[in-house]
Amino acid sequence: MTTLWDTTGSEVVKALAAERRAAGALAFGLALTLVVVVDEKHVSAAEGAATLAASAHPCRLLIVVRRQVDVPHPRLDAEVSIGGRLGPGEAVVMRMSGRLALHAESVVLPLLAPDAPVVTWWHDEPPARIAYDPLGVFADRRVTDVTASPDPLSALFQRAADFAPGDTDLSWTRLSPWRTLLAAAFDAVVSERPDSAVITAGRADPSAQLFAGWLQNRLAVPVTVDETGGRPGITAVAVALDGDRLAVSRTDSRSAMISRTGYPDRVLPLADRGVGDLLAEELRRLDEDAVYAEALGTWSGLPNLTRRSPHREHIWRDPMDQTVGTTDALAAGAATSGAVTSGTVTSSTAAPGTAPMTSAPNNERTVGGA
Repeated sequence: MTTLWDTTGSEVVKALAAERRAAGALAFGLALTLVVVVDEKHVSAAEGAATLAASAHPCRLLIVVRRQVDVPHPRLDAEVSIGGRLGPGEAVVMRMSGRLALHAESVVLPLLAPDAPVVTWWHDEPPARIAYDPLGVFADRRVTDVTASPDPLSALFQRAADFAPGDTDLSWTRLSPWRTLLAAAFDAVVSERPDSAVITAGRADPSAQLFAGWLQNRLAVPVTVDETGGRPGITAVAVALDGDRLAVSRTDSRSAMISRTGYPDRVLPLADRGVGDLLAEELRRLDEDAVYAEALGTWSGLPNLTRRSPHREHIWRDPMDQTVGTTDALAAGAATSGAVTSGTVTSSTAAPGTAPMTSAPNNERTVGGA
């Protein structure tokens, strides 16, 4: 492991090349580059999740820690390792202070693995618009987690308004076991037609809202989210079938029961998964997730998300400019005022609504192509 203090981007590149030579990794196969964006408070959690995901997918792991943007002097500290505490692959942890943190791409771009796709994951609250962060603009896949936001449903709607093919969110990934169990339960449904569906979940759960969007998109029936669950997350889903009832309900943190009128109950595994497992699942596919886009579009009421351009242009946004914060606050207020009815998906907490952003405010400027 090589540790560099108050260094430069070129020195980090040289240190990585030296580590590769020392490890005999000149021909080391890399499937992708994983860029992790995190703040100092959550570095340990992000490193643990990224290490678990990287152990399943050979990758170059680049962790960007943005610190103290307002300090007068830019500074870069880096840790470069291969086969160290961050897993068997290549890893670089970069702590950036001052104005350098606003231009992290100048350090990250030379470190990307050649001829390999790039996945950017925001461990903390994602930017209001991906185009604000150049680390997301040059990525092939972009992974967010709206549960890190103070208002997850507003953040989820913002992900729909700002959506481009290649975007995904871990609140959707958390649904995979539920969707798998429910789809398997439907294998025994022969002629019955679904009439309606009810999802029971905790309050303001973004996964439950995406589940409702997916069910309405696939079954074309009214879907209601009942936010009276006794625990966080989804606790049950029930589908009415011509007078019968098909349900999947969680029994504990590791299993769920499938029940259907006239059939014996079955208990199957449904374990809670950590962020590392969720991230590893997302790294299995590097193409766009059209099913997620359809579920997100159905829930938000914003059509044709899959037809949007997958390319973004970076929009320069200075967090030290107070007028930018005012503009974002006004946009957030517009997003949360009133309720939106997204098709026949209903919930006791309505999805916030606003029109997709199509142009940059006056205090933003487009500075490059992607």
